[in-house]
Amino acid sequence: MQVARVIGDVVATRKDPSLTGIKLLIVQPLDTARQPQGRAIVAADSAGAGVGETVFFVRGKEAAFPFHPLQTPIDAAVVGIVDDWPEAPDAQGPAAGKR
Repeated sequence: MQVARVIGDVVATRKDPSLTGIKLLIVQPLDTARQPQGRAIVAADSAGAGVGETVFFVRGKEAAFPFHPLQTPIDAAVVGIVDDWPEAPDAQGPAAGKR
C-alpha cells in the first residue's frame, strides 16, 4: 500500500464495459516527506476520494479486489482516504530529548 495525492479525474467516453460506474482518478505517489515521487498514475476509486485528498492505493492484482465479483482490468486502485497524517517530530527540534 502506498500514499498519494489525488490530482485529477479521468473522463472516458469509451472504456471496457466492466469499468462502467467506476470512477478513475489521477494520483501522484508521495514520499514520507509528502513530496511527489515518481510518475502520476490512473487508479480506480473504491473509496469515494476527490481531487486534493491524500489517499492509500494499491497496485497489482490486489487492486481489483474491492470490485469483486466484477473482473475489472485494473492494476491500481484507491482503497482509503487519509484523514490525518501528523508531522513526524524533528529529531533536531525542541521535542528531541524530552521523555
